[in-house]
Amino acid sequence: MNCNNCSVSTLTFDIRLSGELNHSIIPIAIDHLERQGLDVSLKDSRLRMGEFGAREFLSFCEDLLETELAEFRINQESYQPITDMHQVFDMEWIDEVIQNERIVSHFQPIVDQDRNVFAYEMLARFHDADGKVIYPNTIFPAAKSRGRLYALDRVCRMTAVRAAGQLSGEKAFINFIPTSIYSPEFCLRSTIDLAHQTGVDPNQLVFEVVESEKVDDLEHLKHILGYYKSRGFQYALDDVGEGYSTAEVLGELKPHFMKLDMQYVNGVSQDAAKQKVAQSFLEKAQAVGSTPLAEGIETEEDFLWLKAQGYELFQGYYFGKPAAAPLAAKTAS
Repeated sequence: MNCNNCSVSTLTFDIRLSGELNHSIIPIAIDHLERQGLDVSLKDSRLRMGEFGAREFLSFCEDLLETELAEFRINQESYQPITDMHQVFDMEWIDEVIQNERIVSHFQPIVDQDRNVFAYEMLARFHDADGKVIYPNTIFPAAKSRGRLYALDRVCRMTAVRAAGQLSGEKAFINFIPTSIYSPEFCLRSTIDLAHQTGVDPNQLVFEVVESEKVDDLEHLKHILGYYKSRGFQYALDDVGEGYSTAEVLGELKPHFMKLDMQYVNGVSQDAAKQKVAQSFLEKAQAVGSTPLAEGIETEEDFLWLKAQGYELFQGYYFGKPAAAPLAAKTAS
């Protein structure tokens, strides 16, 4: 990867063609693109061009190609079927959202056993130029299709760090996607510099690994978390998947906080299977010295059951929904 992945730079397309028919089209395509004043290069049956060139190539050649023998990639990521290029073009709107930082952070309280606010999770909310809300299940697939996950993850982190300046000593849990960071020393420098510039105490920030169970490069994750820790920040795992099911692996990661996923929290007070998972999770957290946090609490009964087992922190609509400003959670009655 290169630093352009963290900004909304011009996309570079590699188009790889196989088969006799597709090879015969290459000189025709190059001639057409050059006549349009578009830059294109050729190496080993692989055409390289910018986005304008890729749009023109697909428009001119798609009906001529054996599409099952044609692939493309953007910014040196994995190759995809050439028919998926349309989706990349259709998602161009994500560039404007990122470039103009149409993102705000909302605050959801995380409380302790006495229901006092211990922290807030900083949750990104997106909108278009007209102020219309764009939901995460739309924004992240769009960013992925255009190779913008790196840039989106960065601007979300930066927005959350700025918002953390509104807090009065509570911790701020800030999500990040570890696969969007190829070099922590390089990719996270601006985030850490911003924390210092805004006067946010590093110990106040907790960087939360999202999609923990999808991370298959443990050494890379350890490198990222070690970098955070060396600079005074804490970190959390949002869920312990199969890849982190052993105490040995968790012991290597040494998360400051471990989150029990809401699928095991909602209704846990009445569900023996969920209780078994919650108890096992708690034992793992305690074994590695991690603070256990249960998220997705919606009822008093679930809160009291988890509290009785030894869970220390709690999050969910029962204590407060995400809001544009920090809000006090329910106080003990």
